[in-house]
Amino acid sequence: MSLITISKEELENKVKVIFETEGLKEREAEILSKHLVLANLRGIDSHGVSRVKTYINRLRSGNVRKYFKFSMSKETPTSCLIDGNNSMGILVATEGMKIAVKKALKNGVGMVSINHSNHCGMLADYIKYATDNNCIAIAVTNAPSSMPPWGGMESFFGTNPIAYGVPRGNENPIIFDMATSVVARGKIRLAQKNNMKIPIGWALSKDGKQTDDPNVALDGGAVLPVGGHKGYGLAFFVEVLSGIMSGASYGPYLGTLYEDKIQNIGHFFLVFKADLFIDLKVFKSRMDQMSNEVKEIAKAEGFDEIYLPGELESVLYKKRSEKGIPLTQEVYSELESLTIN
Repeated sequence: MSLITISKEELENKVKVIFETEGLKEREAEILSKHLVLANLRGIDSHGVSRVKTYINRLRSGNVRKYFKFSMSKETPTSCLIDGNNSMGILVATEGMKIAVKKALKNGVGMVSINHSNHCGMLADYIKYATDNNCIAIAVTNAPSSMPPWGGMESFFGTNPIAYGVPRGNENPIIFDMATSVVARGKIRLAQKNNMKIPIGWALSKDGKQTDDPNVALDGGAVLPVGGHKGYGLAFFVEVLSGIMSGASYGPYLGTLYEDKIQNIGHFFLVFKADLFIDLKVFKSRMDQMSNEVKEIAKAEGFDEIYLPGELESVLYKKRSEKGIPLTQEVYSELESLTIN
């Protein structure tokens, strides 16, 4: 497979120019470009710049508002409901997390529920903002139907990711971001775009059979919940927090990124100060101590190192920041065509 390596700065600028050319304001284009490139830096290529063309298509079709707008209601000192007004999900979620953190810093806890939004990319980005402000955060979002409940064949829930973050003292914060499915559906779409097969165990065909063909998986098929009934249980709760509680659509009523339809996705952020109960320095010291103790545990056969939650992404972030981001020829050519047009 042919790969092209491009620096973080060059890729951010390329994506920023694409969104600016489409009519977005400079600050909004910059937020989008940094978010998408961050996903690539962390190795989450399914949520990175491979999404640019899809976002542009939705802006051009009118299924997503080109001019960013959001409004707040039902506000209390510790919570508020945000109407995303069908704006770009990354922009809405970015503002939502800022509001949640502001409330947490002032009142100890901040909760933000969001409706009428769109695909918000990688939750880890929003979590990082909270940890940078010495807060602990949990973020969830629902997603278009692609996963059956445990024991079912028909899709109902989305991949419904959940993420959390915890600040530390001397090291990077713990930032963990996972889909409640075995794999994010975007990874199957990326495999399709790059003409690659997918591992058995990722998805079912529409007939309920295991498949390694991304085209079959995406043609009426379904991804599977991680850990069987446990992943299903998590996906259910994410749907409650992000879809039901916010008044957004849920399950099969959500629009997908790839159809001529409004999405009405919901997000939920819970943020609280890390020093709510003990001194911040003590908290961070205890986090560092526990992290070190976990990494020093005796290694099982076949393991050379114990990684903390999200640490592999941090390692890859450092490597790609220094040596560049690898893109397939297909993804790079797609960006080039958008730059020209």
